[in-house]
Amino acid sequence: MSGPEDGAIEPLATSSQAQNLALRRFSKDHYELSPEEIDGLMHNSEGRPFMVVHHLLDVKELGVPTLLPGTPVTCRVESTERYTTRSKVRVCTLYTVRLTHGQFTWTVKRKYKHFHELHRDLYKHKMMLQFLPLGRFAHQRQQLRAMTEEMPTLHGSDRISRTSSKPKYLEEYLNGLLEKMFCRNFHGILEFLDVSALSFVTDLGPKGLEGSIFKRSGGHRIQGLNCIGHHQFCFRWSRRWLVVKQSFLLYMNRETGDVNFVLLFDPEFKVKVGRAYTDTKYGVCIENFTRSLIIKCSSYRQAQWWSHEINQISEPCDFLQVQRFEGFAPPRSHTLTKWYVNGSGYFADLADALENAKEEIFITDWWLSPEVFLKRPATNTYWRLDEILKRKAEQGVKVCVLLYKEVEMALGINSDHSKRTLMNMHPNIKVMRHPDHVSSVVFLWAHHEKMVAVDQSVAFVGGIDLAFGRWDNSQYQLVDLTPTAKDTQDEPGDQVDGSTKGPSPPQQSEPVELSPEDLSGNTQLWLGKDYSNFIQRDWVQLNRPFEDNIDRKQVPRMPWRDLAAAMHGPAARDVARHFIQRWNFTKIFKNKYKDRFYPCLLPKSHSTADSLPFTVAGSGKASVQVLRSADRWSTGTCESSILNAYIHTIENSEHYVYIENQFFISCADGKNVHNGVGDAIVKRILRAHSEQKKYRVFVVVPLLPGFEGNINEGGGNAIQAILHFTFRTMCRGEYSILSRLREVEEKWSEYITLCGLRTHAQLPQSLVTELIYVHSKTLIADDRRYIIGSANINDRSMLGSRDSELAVLVEDEERVPSIMDGQEYQAGPLTLALRRQCFRVLLGADTNPTINIDDPISDSFFFLAWNSTAKLNTSIYDKVFNCLPCNSVHNMRELREQSSLEHLCDTDPELAKEELKAIRGLLVHFPLKFLCEENLLPPLNSKEGMAPVGLWT
Repeated sequence: MSGPEDGAIEPLATSSQAQNLALRRFSKDHYELSPEEIDGLMHNSEGRPFMVVHHLLDVKELGVPTLLPGTPVTCRVESTERYTTRSKVRVCTLYTVRLTHGQFTWTVKRKYKHFHELHRDLYKHKMMLQFLPLGRFAHQRQQLRAMTEEMPTLHGSDRISRTSSKPKYLEEYLNGLLEKMFCRNFHGILEFLDVSALSFVTDLGPKGLEGSIFKRSGGHRIQGLNCIGHHQFCFRWSRRWLVVKQSFLLYMNRETGDVNFVLLFDPEFKVKVGRAYTDTKYGVCIENFTRSLIIKCSSYRQAQWWSHEINQISEPCDFLQVQRFEGFAPPRSHTLTKWYVNGSGYFADLADALENAKEEIFITDWWLSPEVFLKRPATNTYWRLDEILKRKAEQGVKVCVLLYKEVEMALGINSDHSKRTLMNMHPNIKVMRHPDHVSSVVFLWAHHEKMVAVDQSVAFVGGIDLAFGRWDNSQYQLVDLTPTAKDTQDEPGDQVDGSTKGPSPPQQSEPVELSPEDLSGNTQLWLGKDYSNFIQRDWVQLNRPFEDNIDRKQVPRMPWRDLAAAMHGPAARDVARHFIQRWNFTKIFKNKYKDRFYPCLLPKSHSTADSLPFTVAGSGKASVQVLRSADRWSTGTCESSILNAYIHTIENSEHYVYIENQFFISCADGKNVHNGVGDAIVKRILRAHSEQKKYRVFVVVPLLPGFEGNINEGGGNAIQAILHFTFRTMCRGEYSILSRLREVEEKWSEYITLCGLRTHAQLPQSLVTELIYVHSKTLIADDRRYIIGSANINDRSMLGSRDSELAVLVEDEERVPSIMDGQEYQAGPLTLALRRQCFRVLLGADTNPTINIDDPISDSFFFLAWNSTAKLNTSIYDKVFNCLPCNSVHNMRELREQSSLEHLCDTDPELAKEELKAIRGLLVHFPLKFLCEENLLPPLNSKEGMAPVGLWT
């Protein structure tokens, strides 16, 4: 294939340096099918590989036969229908022909005149080959000479005139043609059989329905595309090839190989026939949530046939029904899945999955850093994200990346740098950003989901962006100067089965400046801007990724706690389908993405989902349901299944729920806050109280919101705004959880505990402490089910009409013996292991054998292990560091006084070290009384105060 503009390709841009990336380097694909791939296409008789989808024009130009080589095509005339023509003078016969080609079967309906036209065109083609010695027909002339028998004929036989024997004769005639290689490759017979290059792609499922149609432009139900309904009177008709598969249909330009549009089946899918619905004679209207597609047929009977066949093909499709929690995908039983706590194990498994990609890689993130390393410590660039994607693109893998296009004045994640860095590496890497804020009228909401899918067979979902600051392990190190080899090893505790070690300060040494291209001998885990403390200083100059953002010798990094999940098979196909829906939606919406460089993506069939080319090590089987928050602006459809699943899981939990989340903003008031997660918690606790049954709620959130600000001075308006709504959810005001638990009086602490995480370390000059930033979006219930995803507990993530989100609900189908409230209990193996992993690290159970985490709701665990550990750690940190936020600071005056106090860590470092030896794990109590006498809402005359309240909730 030719390069961009058929000219030379300029040298690759280096992502580690500031580059002028103003122009798109590639304008067309630049990948030639290998001789092995071409040979496979020419000789594979079992079905086409999925890569054909991305090389339709190449396949045509290379002369790859449409029918599978060496595989016979057999036909049988199953039935005949007699009908009267419009003139009511002639009686015509319609033949139903059933065709079989290897594993594929399909049906076409043809009149006798179609057989006659095929026969005529075939002889014309034969004559042309004999008398026009054109080079492009050389291969076909060779096939013609190789024919040992004459072509079958429709003429000169008495048998054809007898109506009773005509179906059998036509069947024999067609079978005779299909035995001749010359006839099999004739374009006329391919159209007669309704086959194309997409017909026999195994991963697209059964052949389905195909044919040539006229389609009408317009009909999109997308804000901004159908201004004042202009598509109803300003449209054009175009000839296209329609392909209907099990869960979608598409139309394409058969000559160029371009797939122009893909319509995914959804609960709004309908097929309507007639002028009343199409304003067209012999029209068929095909609708889903995003478009009303109108096609024009040649006759009334053809329109009815198309309508019937489309409905019949789509009937088994799971996506036609609204699923549990009003979601788009059903629970997928016996799915291989795996959970991750922290980014170290997640990034490592993701890197291996990317390395095994053969066809497609889909990535969508709120923020993506091309220069992030997936395996650490990095001693070369092999496992750097951009290098992995470049390597796979060079191997022919299509890499499609969807990025949130931020409001640059509000966020500094520089998605433009990410896009251009990746796209300048190889034309097989396609990056789109969404939304366009003005045209879509979306300024406040974001694409917040984090997802990777590989070959639509394995997918990763959770809270971890492929970005700086996200990689961490269970040690949650604050210092990264020159770590020891012990600190850099992968931890078994980040996997499903294993233990973890508590935080230990690394050795002190001077940092070594390393070249981003020469990392030999490197032992640092966080290079350049990956070493971060965004409350101290937010990220800047991301186009210079290997320059430190903060002084490592003076400022500790802020550890990052997060969870994610991997899944295979049908659930991975569901995740990929969501990405495909978003990708195709964005391609339609933005004019700059409508060229051939950005392909329409096709979902693989669930009928082949159990064939797994790659599996993530350590996975176990469970039921997995993919959930999402989606809206017309973000995906083209509306859904809030994550919220419904959260509420349902809390309401139906029997013993406990454990929540780790970046935000905790809930308890609906019908005005400012609308999601009911907090309300479900209150109702469940009150029910347990009335029934006199033991029930526990564990909540772990970050001690401070993730905005830049000096907490010694109050933190700034953004931090205070989030704190206001967090306290409003927990303990302040009539709608808060603790206020609504009045009937349990002072016994609320027997039911719910509210905590954060903190750790400490030694910098070269001083002892330091820092909160662990909880970025998780996780709920665990009853040791039997858990939710992991990208959705925070706030209106932005939960309502569906705001940020777009993705999550999975995993329910164990197997049981293992455990204990609950002192009784024997049957727990789910995956959920039990996840809960134990979380509790083990937070409580420091590995270094303290007296802590028993087996029974999560027993009094001894809840009061003497969980709450006493949080209380002890909180008091020690307050004594040594005078930590903020804290319960003793109720107003700004006390905050200033607290900030001016001397710290034990400074006045008596040795005594401080002795005190810190008593720290157990990471758990501290959330300071419910911090600034309780202050109004934390932003002043109305500030930019934060002028923003809509929904920005913070």
